[in-house]
Amino acid sequence: MKRDFKEWLGQFRNSIADYKYYVDFNKVYGNIENIKIELNILNSLIGSQNIEDDFDKIYEKYPEILKCIPILIAKREYEIYAIDSEGEFTYNFVKPNYSVEQYKVFMRKTGLFDLLSNHIIKDLVDYVTGVEVGLDSNGRKNRGGHLMENLVESFIVKAGFVKDENYFKEMYLKDIEKRWDIDLSALSNMGDVAKRFDFVIKTEQTIYAIETNFYASNGSKLNETARSYKMITEEAKNIDGFAFVWFTDGVGWYNAKHNLKETFDVLDNIYNIQELESGILAKVIK
Repeated sequence: MKRDFKEWLGQFRNSIADYKYYVDFNKVYGNIENIKIELNILNSLIGSQNIEDDFDKIYEKYPEILKCIPILIAKREYEIYAIDSEGEFTYNFVKPNYSVEQYKVFMRKTGLFDLLSNHIIKDLVDYVTGVEVGLDSNGRKNRGGHLMENLVESFIVKAGFVKDENYFKEMYLKDIEKRWDIDLSALSNMGDVAKRFDFVIKTEQTIYAIETNFYASNGSKLNETARSYKMITEEAKNIDGFAFVWFTDGVGWYNAKHNLKETFDVLDNIYNIQELESGILAKVIK
């Protein structure tokens, strides 16, 4: 029975965030550990009344302190550009390319000397831990994508498929062709497109290429994704022994529903999380 698009779309969820989605604390702690010694050396500058002279002294003895300075202004890059009326500079904090005097200019003009000397903070390890937590929030977008992959994979395993035996992760078209001797040139524009699928399941008669995504917010990428998958659907219909399956969800689709409906109308194997939970995988992949 043909599903009703409006009803299907109404089942989409606001979020699939688990507890580890918000902050990857293991990554945060690992980043801190890499510069913990240098941060503790710089702690000696906190409250200094002669901070520039004291910086000279510790830099002379421990020049490696430079490598932890970028994170103090929430930068991961070790090369930082700055320009003002006195000139333009690209500071390297791993391989020093200026005198200590110029690095003191950086510390002064960015406000770091003031931060340290005026007791605005008490401990740089604690301070940088907070900075790292803030920067790690930028990784939520990537973790969100992996959340949907992980969710779909859990149902693939639950359906009885075994990784690297009859289901595979992140497989390119050329690898599918080589492994099972199938011509997929219609999907790759005669080899010009290096398409990769999130999962591939191989049964006795069919190769199922699977894409997964979850969109909690809208954006131009959704329309592009829907159009791209519609094209794959139409091209895959003429390939014997091959099927395209798309698992998607998320209220971000609400503002791109017209493009999604176009794909929904031509792709029978498009499913949401509710259908996954209802056992659709075992019914579709045989």
